[in-house]
Amino acid sequence: MNKDEIIKIVDGFLVDEFEIEKLSITPTANLRETLDLDSLDYVDLVVIIEDNFGVKLTESDFKHIVTFDDFYVTIENKINAKH
Repeated sequence: MNKDEIIKIVDGFLVDEFEIEKLSITPTANLRETLDLDSLDYVDLVVIIEDNFGVKLTESDFKHIVTFDDFYVTIENKINAKH
């Protein structure tokens, strides 16, 4: 799966599940500020990522994610590490 496919899927569920405006999702936007998620939302996000991509994001992963692009790249790297 390439990064463009990941972006399409991730952006789709962020809009649908977390009611984020599509226009606010840009590669350089700050993930935490844009999503404004509480701890339960992060759990939901981890489950959705695992269900859609078969990879699990850890608390350590989220510590290194600042932008949406960081988020996409982290998912892509986890997927590639499985293969």
